[in-house]
Amino acid sequence: MIKRQNNSNRSARIASKVQTLVAEILRDDFSDDNLLSGVSLVGSVAHGGLQFVRLFYYSRNQNVDVVQKRLDEVTKTIRYELANRMNQKYVPDIRFEYDDTLEKAARIDELLDNLQDEK
Repeated sequence: MIKRQNNSNRSARIASKVQTLVAEILRDDFSDDNLLSGVSLVGSVAHGGLQFVRLFYYSRNQNVDVVQKRLDEVTKTIRYELANRMNQKYVPDIRFEYDDTLEKAARIDELLDNLQDEK
């Protein structure tokens, strides 16, 4: 009996494609929205048999809660536009999550600088 190999690259390809298309949608359709114009998508992960894609974003706006609320409001519109741009039978649900990696990296740099100053 031959085992069918699970193609784990498919989920990464779908997630990357969704990330690229959603970034284009944000750029094209929401460029006049002050909250969303400062959003940059920095990563994506597909889950649930490609039913969900989590999109990680960074925002130049300091009030992340307001940006998250606005993204949640326009998710349905973005998904509709995504369905028009994807040539797939099924379009995954999308969820936006704030990525605080840059702030964590800045905090680590600050701590390391403080250690060097104490020596």
